[in-house]
Amino acid sequence: MEQNLNHYRIFYEAAKTGNISRAAENLYISQPAVSKSITGLEHSLGQTLFIRSKKGVKLTEEGKTLYQHLETAFASIDMAENTLKRIKNLGMGQLRIGVSTSLCKYVLLSYLQDFIRENPHVKVSIECNPTFETIQLLKADKIDIGLICETKLDRDFHFAPLRKIHDTFVTTRLYLDNLILREYDADQGSSRSDSETGAGASPLPPMTGLLLFAEEDKKKSSDIPFTEKEILEKSNLMLLDKGNISRQYIDAYIEKHRIQPGQILEINNMDLLIDFAAIGMGVACVVREFVDSYIESGQVIEIPMDYEIPERTVGFVYNEHAIGTTAKRFLDITH
Repeated sequence: MEQNLNHYRIFYEAAKTGNISRAAENLYISQPAVSKSITGLEHSLGQTLFIRSKKGVKLTEEGKTLYQHLETAFASIDMAENTLKRIKNLGMGQLRIGVSTSLCKYVLLSYLQDFIRENPHVKVSIECNPTFETIQLLKADKIDIGLICETKLDRDFHFAPLRKIHDTFVTTRLYLDNLILREYDADQGSSRSDSETGAGASPLPPMTGLLLFAEEDKKKSSDIPFTEKEILEKSNLMLLDKGNISRQYIDAYIEKHRIQPGQILEINNMDLLIDFAAIGMGVACVVREFVDSYIESGQVIEIPMDYEIPERTVGFVYNEHAIGTTAKRFLDITH
């Protein structure tokens, strides 16, 4: 803009009132200052904007053209200022969050509930994607913050820890009954004669009651024919797909302890993993905190491992050089 905005404001007020003195009063400046500003504007534009008389000032055709455009411009400025005041007074704004489906359901929702209750005028949008995609959206400035499991990040991104989670393996009591029956029979009884399996023969160990329980002391019955490692190797092992950071974490654990699963079923959603485990499809690797209600109700049981799976940290990630006011307000109530 070639002219100082203040000159245009003075011209606009003089044109609206049709009087230099009144314009000066409205703007809280002197009459000579108004006259000088208008004269300078006319000189700069090379146009006569007012016809002056003892009764006041009247716009020329050029002045009318400038006034019409300034009327629209100043109306937009006033609207913008009023909007900003409303945003401040009502706590309005926009919050864009990237998160995986499972972390959204089991972690984010409770924090969102509190935030929305305190900030009902904020527009919240959620992008549900795996961690790697969430980080890419953050880099592209398409989200304000991401909720992820801790991983290596670029220098500009800050990770704010929120809570710990623990991976575990679960299945149903019935699935383990059948697994032990099937695999024990295959390993120990394939060459038994009919007489050995008939009346009076020593039966297989009774299966019900010999399963692994999530007891605090992590003890198991000495009658179980398989170790926990063997159960994972002999079962239908259900894991998240390889594009998920949680899967990579569990793959590293499996490799470290030389577990060699015979069959893996990949699922792209942890909720489905939990549901499939609950109907007896196999042994699923899930987050313990997400299946607490299933374990308490007896829908699934937890398999205690010989080697504990290291805990992971869930937290919010954001660009500390580009974090907005609304996102900061959200982070404040989560910590």
